[in-house]
Amino acid sequence: MFTGIVQATCEVVAIHKKDGLNTIEIAMPSHLKENLQRGASVANNGVCLTVTEMADDRVFFDVMEETLRLTNLAGLSAGSKVNIERSLTYGSEIGGHVLSGHVHTQAAVAEVSHTASHFDIRLEVEPRWMNYILYKGFVGVNGCSLTVGEVSESGFMLHLIPETLALTNLDEVAVGTMLNIEIDSQTQAIVDTVERVLAKRLG
Repeated sequence: MFTGIVQATCEVVAIHKKDGLNTIEIAMPSHLKENLQRGASVANNGVCLTVTEMADDRVFFDVMEETLRLTNLAGLSAGSKVNIERSLTYGSEIGGHVLSGHVHTQAAVAEVSHTASHFDIRLEVEPRWMNYILYKGFVGVNGCSLTVGEVSESGFMLHLIPETLALTNLDEVAVGTMLNIEIDSQTQAIVDTVERVLAKRLG
């Protein structure tokens, strides 16, 4: 489990392509590697991946075909920056909201408005996912726990503060950039339950 509070952006050093998977090699600072072990879960752009190997300042993760198909990890290359969060430990402060690291879909950046006073992004997703993305609700975007701004039938706004831009890779987005989206599990459960109950009563 994760909180959506990104701890660092780390550089992809290399991508090793194999049959059925890619192994991504990430340069990770020493404070993030402290007590990290093989088999541990680490969120990369919001995707829960398992540590398969460690060497010096490098950490290796295998990314399966299904994950490559569903997430923006397929578009990584050497030099790319990824948002990194270690898994939640008991007793830790939850500053964002609980995330599983299981990405539901991707959103396309449709518009970026960057001025001296704000940094706003408009994202577009498949309309079916908008049932779970509500104004002032939570959504995971590239592993960041963010508050939803204005919503439409096909997308929503994000209003990013300087701290988020400083700590994540969202400052690099441009029109057309694809971002990983994890919807809030509690919102999904409530919406699906209400729809199911109403369908029974009205059906």
